[in-house]
Amino acid sequence: MSVALQMTAFGLALLSTLFLLLATCTDCWMVNADDSLEVSHKCRGLWRECVTNMQDGVRTCDQYDSILADHPVKIVVTRTLLITADLLAGLALATLLLGLDCIKFLKEEPRVKLKMCYGAGVILGLGSILGLVGSVWYAVDVYVERAMLVSHNIFLGVHYDFGWSCWLGMAGSTGSFVASILLTCCLY
Repeated sequence: MSVALQMTAFGLALLSTLFLLLATCTDCWMVNADDSLEVSHKCRGLWRECVTNMQDGVRTCDQYDSILADHPVKIVVTRTLLITADLLAGLALATLLLGLDCIKFLKEEPRVKLKMCYGAGVILGLGSILGLVGSVWYAVDVYVERAMLVSHNIFLGVHYDFGWSCWLGMAGSTGSFVASILLTCCLY
């Protein structure tokens, strides 16, 4: 039972870490959601903004000036939280890999391996909370920005919704949290 639980937690942690990394690196956190006929598809991310022409499929991206430039708070906070979540999830994944019963590392010390799995669960839980806070922070800010424009009857020609990168960050964080619960609560 313990080996199956460890492998399930490892698989979920691996998939969730990949989701978090993809969410951090991709550039579709906000997508245009205009109901009129669109000739282009706009995506805003943490690192750049891209526009795809729907007729010929040509995609052009504008990098943000600099990492150190003045950016909106939602971008800076989300970048920081997701990069930290990525690092913590990677550390937890490496620790969990060494703590698995099927790995021969420290085979004669089962209590140490169990503590490594427990520690990986704690680290993964912390990373998942940071990733979830970053993803939800960004999503709430997108919603508030849109609600403010609607409440003031301002229409700029396009409004944005949550993009697939935002959903990917939330899914990766949630999966990491579930893997953390499996490792910290169910393993003993």
